[in-house]
Amino acid sequence: MSYSYPRIGLLIDGEWIHDRDACLQVVNPSNEEILADVPKATAADLQRALAAADRARRIWRDTAPEARARVLRQASALLRERMDAFCQTISLELGKPLSDARYEVERACAIMEWDAGEAVRLYGRINPSAPGMLQLVLRQPIGPVAAFTPWNAPLSSPARKLSGALAAGCSVILKAAEETPGAACLYAQCLMDAGLPSGVLSLVFGDPNEISEALITSPVIRMVTFTGSVNVGKRLTQLAAAQMKPVLMELGGHAPVLVAEDADPVQVARMSAAAKVRMAGQICVSPTRFIVHERIYDAFLVAFAKAVGEVRVGDGFESGVQMGPVANPRRLAAAQALVEDARRRGARVLTGGHRLGEKGYFYAPTVIADVPREALVMSEEPFCPLALCVSVASLREGIDLANSVSVGLAGYAFTNSLSTAEQIGREIECGILSINHFGGPAPDMPFGGLKDSGFGREGGSESLESYTVTRMVSQKAFIA
Repeated sequence: MSYSYPRIGLLIDGEWIHDRDACLQVVNPSNEEILADVPKATAADLQRALAAADRARRIWRDTAPEARARVLRQASALLRERMDAFCQTISLELGKPLSDARYEVERACAIMEWDAGEAVRLYGRINPSAPGMLQLVLRQPIGPVAAFTPWNAPLSSPARKLSGALAAGCSVILKAAEETPGAACLYAQCLMDAGLPSGVLSLVFGDPNEISEALITSPVIRMVTFTGSVNVGKRLTQLAAAQMKPVLMELGGHAPVLVAEDADPVQVARMSAAAKVRMAGQICVSPTRFIVHERIYDAFLVAFAKAVGEVRVGDGFESGVQMGPVANPRRLAAAQALVEDARRRGARVLTGGHRLGEKGYFYAPTVIADVPREALVMSEEPFCPLALCVSVASLREGIDLANSVSVGLAGYAFTNSLSTAEQIGREIECGILSINHFGGPAPDMPFGGLKDSGFGREGGSESLESYTVTRMVSQKAFIA
C-alpha cells in the first residue's frame, strides 16, 4: 500500500514557497526511500519572515484573548479531522508505529486546547493604592518569538511552542527540523485554515546555524525557545544572552529508573520494556539507566531481557509492530559504538546489541547488564533503544547514582513504600518524576528540566509565562 507525503514548503507572510534549492532530502527510515526535498530559506526569505512577524505582532497582540483561543481550538479540531494524514506523515518520516503517531496527534490537540484556555487566564492585578491612584500589573505578550523544534517530536514539539506563544499573543517564526518537516507543514496549514492572520506564523527550513544567527540577532525577535541537545541549547542561549533576550530551553536527559527492593521485579521489568522501546528510545524522557536493588536485580534482569527480546520491530505501518527504526544511519552507528564500549569495559549484553537487517535503520532493542560507571553510555544520552542495568546495595547508593549525571529532565521510580517514595521525590534531581508508572505530564502539568536539561517550563499554568512580560502601570485619576 502506498501513502502520500505532503509537499514541503516555506510559509512566509501567509504564502507557501516551494521554488528554492534543497537543503536536505527527507528519507523514510524504514526503507531508506526518499520522500521529499526540503527547500532552503534564503537570507531574503528570513528577512521577509522577520518583517512579517514584526508587522503581525501588533495585530495578534491586540486580538482579544477569546478570539486567539478560538483559532487554537479550531486548529485542534482540524488536526482531528486530518488525523489520518498526520499519522501517515509522521510514520513515513520517523518510522514509528501508527498507534504512536496517533498518540502524538492527540497529545498535540490536548496541548492546544489547554493553551487556548490559558489565553483567557492571563491575569494581571490591581494593587491597593491611595484614592485617585490606580496601580496595575499587566501581563502582555513578549513579542515575536524564534522557535526551534527537533526531529523526534515532529508535531508535539511545534504544538507546544506555537500554541503557548500564540495563546499569549506573540507572533512566531518556527524553524522546524529538516529531517521530519511534513507534520510541521500540515500543522501550519491547520492554523492558517483556522483563521490565523498572515504573518503571525512563519515556517522556515535551512542551515540551522544561518537561521539561528539571523533570527536571534535580529532586533525583531524578543524571545527564543528551543528543544534539542544540550550543546546546541547552550550555543543558542549564549547567542540570545549577547542580545539580552530570554530563552526557554528543553534539552537532553538521561533518565534514571530506581527500582527499590520492595518492588515486584517482574512487573516492573515488563513495564520497563514497553517504556524503553517507545520511539526506539529517541525521546528525551526515555528511561535509560535502570538502577535496581541487588536483592531483586537478577530476577529483574531475567524478566526484562525476556520482555525486550520479544518486542516486535518493523515498519510502523505493519500491524502489531511495537518499535520502528532509529531515525538515521548516525543513530545506528552511535548505538553500536556505545554497546561495544560497554562490552569492552565488562558489561554483559543480554539481548540485542546489533543492527536488524540491511534495509532501513533498525536496531534491536538492547538490554545491557552490569554496566560500569566509566562506560560512555552511563554519561552520554544514548537516544536509541539501549537499556543500561546496574545493581545497588541501598537506596542512598541508587539516588546518588541517579543524580551523578549533568542532566536532570525525567526520572522514574518504583516502590511500595511511602517513605521511600517521599525520599525519592525530595532528592532525585529532575524536573519530571514519575513514581510507579512511566507516564509523563499531561498538558495541565509543567514540563521541563533541571541542571543541563534547561530551564523554563512548557505546559501547566506556567505554559504562557515565558511568552509574556510583566509591566507596571500607575495612573492618577487627574493631574494635580
